[in-house]
Amino acid sequence: EEEHDRPISPADIVSEGWMTQEDFDICAKAALDVFAFGQKVALERGLILVDTKYEMGKDEETGTIMMIDEMHTPDSSRYWLAHSYEERISRGMEPENIDKEFLRLWFRDNCDPYHDEVLPEAPKELVEELSRRYVSLYEMITWKEFEFDVEAEGHIGEAIQRSV
Repeated sequence: EEEHDRPISPADIVSEGWMTQEDFDICAKAALDVFAFGQKVALERGLILVDTKYEMGKDEETGTIMMIDEMHTPDSSRYWLAHSYEERISRGMEPENIDKEFLRLWFRDNCDPYHDEVLPEAPKELVEELSRRYVSLYEMITWKEFEFDVEAEGHIGEAIQRSV
């Protein structure tokens, strides 16, 4: 049985048959290129894209490798604020972040999110802070004001129903 999200080396990815070396090389280059672009865009907007994950898939019919899922969102990426980075590091402090790391840490301290069947509900103030950070990050990256649609949940549900 495969272990979900386990650490695995590039050599093991190929030797265990998860990917061919050729496909791995294509994915690695794509990931590095997209990450470099993401870092450039983030820095132009006062952010440092620290790390992220990409999900890729291969079309079984065409053999085309595609990036799938979201990219550079706060769910898959960590961002630091560029304006305070140097000063905070020089003082031995953690960089200011604008992602969900604080919520991950809360779960790590209050349960075992990888093994517990039921996770505790996060405190309301943490959920509100996460929402504030996501909106702020959206506005910093897109240079657009976030417009909250109170009817969005209903629209999403309707779209899902039409698609099934």
